[in-house]
Amino acid sequence: MPRFAANLTMMFNEVPFADRFDAAAAAGFTAVECLFPYALEPGAVAKRLQRNGLEIALFNMPPGDWDAGDRGFAALPARASELDAALATTLRYAEATGVRRVHLMAGIADRSDEAALRAYRDAVRRCADALGGHGLDLVLEPINGRDMPGYFLNDFEWTANFINAMSVSNVKLQFDLYHRQILHGDATMALRRMLPMIGHIQIASVPSRNEPDGEELNFPFLFEELDRLGYDGFVGCEYRPRAGTQDGLGWFAPYAGRRHAEEGTRS
Repeated sequence: MPRFAANLTMMFNEVPFADRFDAAAAAGFTAVECLFPYALEPGAVAKRLQRNGLEIALFNMPPGDWDAGDRGFAALPARASELDAALATTLRYAEATGVRRVHLMAGIADRSDEAALRAYRDAVRRCADALGGHGLDLVLEPINGRDMPGYFLNDFEWTANFINAMSVSNVKLQFDLYHRQILHGDATMALRRMLPMIGHIQIASVPSRNEPDGEELNFPFLFEELDRLGYDGFVGCEYRPRAGTQDGLGWFAPYAGRRHAEEGTRS
């Protein structure tokens, strides 16, 4: 069965960020992810993970000034000098937390701009080389323009072709079913075709980005499909609860705690 990771940026907002690790574990999650862990010191994140028996599946590299509108800067030629500091911060948190994959955000830029494309290609290669030396994967995520207008990486096929052309073993696709459905549809066939390059999967209902329990996508079918395909990575729950997080976890009840039980049986 898929191993679900609660997204602590979007879920359990009823409590401060530091306490969301405890809340996720209490709800039955064995893994978490977040957009950015940087509000806490690396050691503090590690302690929250350890005391709850949690793994951290994913976080984003520093994106620049998020509150000022930055959504990454990898495709912004004038910001290339900021990459070394972002990598240093990422590696500090990776070493403390044991995360095995991080997401590089591209930024708001025009993909037809040759300078932006060169900057992005160079940034991906620099990050992949630096992270690969520490055993980490770099994941790239196409994001739909309704949620993030003007985002550089807004096409799954283009991103898949880019990853294939890069031909770097630790550069993978972050496949968010929510973004895929909005951008292109045909989610199941895309999963089947792109699975070899997928490094992380995320879920949310479409179009509302709420709990994965209805609307356009058949999530029980998709979860079973991931098993049929042999996907053994994490599935990040990057959704906005309709009301209280705990009140909306009915979809998760059949899966809570099962992963540990299955692993115990296999051992």
